[in-house]
Amino acid sequence: METTVFGKTGRVVSRIGFGGAVAGLKNYLHEYDPASDEAKSRVHGALEAALKHSISYFDTAPGYGNGASESLFGDVLGGVDPGSIFLATKCPAFSNEGGVSDYDHVLRSAEQSLKRLRRDYVDLLQLHGGSYTDAQAERVLGEKGALQALEKLKKDGVARHIGFTTEDNNRAMYEFFRSGRFDSVQLCYNVLFQHPYEPSRPFGALYEAEKNGLGIAAMRATTSGTFQRWMQAVRPGDAFDYTAALIQFVLSNPLVDVVLIGMRSKERVLQNVAIMDDLAGRVDLSKIHERYV
Repeated sequence: METTVFGKTGRVVSRIGFGGAVAGLKNYLHEYDPASDEAKSRVHGALEAALKHSISYFDTAPGYGNGASESLFGDVLGGVDPGSIFLATKCPAFSNEGGVSDYDHVLRSAEQSLKRLRRDYVDLLQLHGGSYTDAQAERVLGEKGALQALEKLKKDGVARHIGFTTEDNNRAMYEFFRSGRFDSVQLCYNVLFQHPYEPSRPFGALYEAEKNGLGIAAMRATTSGTFQRWMQAVRPGDAFDYTAALIQFVLSNPLVDVVLIGMRSKERVLQNVAIMDDLAGRVDLSKIHERYV
């Protein structure tokens, strides 16, 4: 298993990570019920296979099925030596409860996550966000905001490291980078959504995150089915499996530390491990982006 140092955390982790969204979300991409006995058995088997094959980075969130993903992770990972894996989860950046501050909401969310994960601490606790406006960024960074709560949890040893997730490439994201208060970022990057990485400038969130020493995890490597639906639209009946090519594209980016891949079966884990081991499948992104011959 290929490993890397995850930015300023200093932790050595596997370059592919076990993504927990597909384990907890009902009918995400395919018909699926995380509450069924069959689903639980398959996800448990997938987690056990991941451990056996040296995948050490595991990513989940309470938002993946109202805690379902975390509970499934806890069933298996709760009994594993904490020092042998890197366990990441998330918390909402903003409170949706009247009279409860963002600060207190983060603390409460973390407490509930630890119970579901059957852990005393997590290696990484991230603000779970898709898009942040400038005003929201100020709220996160401000007094008694979500980031202060993360910093308290880090000081107390509840979270060894802290980060945020985003699908943006905007000013708010850059404010988070430049604050120097986060250890990692999880962002969307794949063959279709390349906005974080423009090598001909160079410009993009991946460069900024690297410059600031953050650990970088890329999500949606296989495009959440978007690329495959596009292929079906332009080539009806296309039966080619693009999974390996899509994952290898993201693994080929030298700025990406960890490629998160959704897994809910042992078979998918073994497939991903084989892709990881196939170093010949990597591409030279600088040549891919060349415009002159």
